[in-house]
Amino acid sequence: MPPLPPEAERLDVFMARANARYYATHPLLSDFITAPEISQVFGELLGAWAAMVWISMGRPNRIILAEAGPGRGTLMADALRLISKQVPAFAQSLEVHLIETSPLMRKAQQAALARYTHPTWHDTLESLPDGPMILLANEFLDALPIRQFEHNPKNGWQERYVQGASFCLAPCPPPVLPDGRTLEDNSVVEVCEPALAVAQMLGQRFCHTPGAALFLDYGHSSSLTGDSLQALRHARPAHPLEAAGEADLTAHVDFTAFAAQAKQAGAQTYGAVTQGTFLRALGLMKRTEQLATHASEEDAAMLRSGAQRLAAPEKMGHLFRVLALTSPTLPAPPGFMKGPAA
Repeated sequence: MPPLPPEAERLDVFMARANARYYATHPLLSDFITAPEISQVFGELLGAWAAMVWISMGRPNRIILAEAGPGRGTLMADALRLISKQVPAFAQSLEVHLIETSPLMRKAQQAALARYTHPTWHDTLESLPDGPMILLANEFLDALPIRQFEHNPKNGWQERYVQGASFCLAPCPPPVLPDGRTLEDNSVVEVCEPALAVAQMLGQRFCHTPGAALFLDYGHSSSLTGDSLQALRHARPAHPLEAAGEADLTAHVDFTAFAAQAKQAGAQTYGAVTQGTFLRALGLMKRTEQLATHASEEDAAMLRSGAQRLAAPEKMGHLFRVLALTSPTLPAPPGFMKGPAA
């Protein structure tokens, strides 16, 4: 096999560079819409989830409420509105921290949250301060850069690099995943090292400091393999290797590997369950009807349509999955309880 061209980039390096440029230069969420923008109930339910977890922690008088990848700030604003009204003691105890690198996004987040809080921004999760913490992360893991490995009987395992708008290959050892799955011949395996590092860090943190984290993303909770790299440009599917920095690059989240890494580091894990199951357990439909009853006919229709879009299996309800990590001493969080208590 010929050597790699000097200009070839490993896929995760290419993806990190392309997404950094995309998020720094493009209008906010111009190519896609996320759950908080579909319905205010989404953020309200996550705010209620955080409040219940805070209570289960023993109501600490200082707690970090963090969000990774907070978009326009809509989710946190909806969560804080509900918390301020329904659980004022929690509102007085929390400090809001946002993990965001884009100056454009930070400006929008500041405007969205001005009436509730003055958040502290971080470039990475690792720079969050010590102390009890609740972390929310919606569509955060899918944008983290992945490596791809492919196998065939002739050449064995090879890693994908990017040259121009095409892949080239370099021989490599078989990839290793924390869940210890058996890798199949003639397959493509994706490994998201930054996501595994997040799981490792949170697992270690939650061992000695009370905490919980909630991840909602599209992906799989089995040992599926295959190429899931995709791109959106001008709100339409695009070639992921063309026009670097002009499209949003994402990949399906491997919840099996993520949970295994967090558990090895010491966290308790719950899920992954489907988003529809999780949101219905938190009261998505009941809260939607409460709002719809007092809304105009047009707004009520939009609220009900948004709830269906979030929870219906044929829409976001099945493709998106939800995973929670907690300190081993905490009880099962809302949405993951068994039986009538759910």
